[in-house]
Amino acid sequence: MNSFPARTQSAIEFAADLLRQSKHAVLLTGAGLSTPSGIPDFRSTGTGLWAKDEPLEVASLTTFRTAPQVFFNWFRPLASQIYNAQPNAAHFALARLERCGRIQSVITQNVDALHQKAGAQNVIELHGTMQTLTCSQCYHREDASLHLGAFVEEGRIPRCTRCGQVLKPDVILFGEQLPQAAWFKAQREARRCDLMLVVGSSLEVLPAAGLPMQALDRGAHLIIVNNAPTYINIRADAVLTEDAAAIIPAIAEKVFNG
Repeated sequence: MNSFPARTQSAIEFAADLLRQSKHAVLLTGAGLSTPSGIPDFRSTGTGLWAKDEPLEVASLTTFRTAPQVFFNWFRPLASQIYNAQPNAAHFALARLERCGRIQSVITQNVDALHQKAGAQNVIELHGTMQTLTCSQCYHREDASLHLGAFVEEGRIPRCTRCGQVLKPDVILFGEQLPQAAWFKAQREARRCDLMLVVGSSLEVLPAAGLPMQALDRGAHLIIVNNAPTYINIRADAVLTEDAAAIIPAIAEKVFNG
């Protein structure tokens, strides 16, 4: 059992009270939720992916189309980390909150499917998923599990089983639009919720970063759990600048057991 400072404990209890009182709570998650599972985030100083590489040079749609080998060379270590990652305590606690009706939907910027692996059901994937790949030529979609092992272990670029062309992971690269259906659903959830819980997101990437403001503009409460400040902290009911893997289970425990 974690022991928290009095101020943090008070914020945990307040956040739990808000979740208990909520009728339609919505979760928004980012890369910081998955870092305890061994998946690096993008912007942390020194350790983030963009501290090492220029995103437009390695992770853009243009790079994938014109120099797929450059993209896959960059993508392989990340794919390996995602392929081998397991949900952490926060994923399981959030899935339990959803299962018990305390959270109605999960909006995530992550592509690792760890929410689903932990048991979450209503997951809106704003930035796509690593679970499928789509052919760049004939648009045939395939299960990533058929290809990821050979790619991660041998560096074999995935190719379509129908036409032989390169398969693109169904993740959103720079220069691509968000999946329209997912974005519309996320906005609808943000506008109807009475509480938004943001976990592990720096809220620096648009348009997802605007979802908490949409919720606030319609009178919703806001809880933020992130290890660095966000632009909207000043508007939040509760802010916990802590490790999500420790804080979220503590909040869930208070929700269920008081």
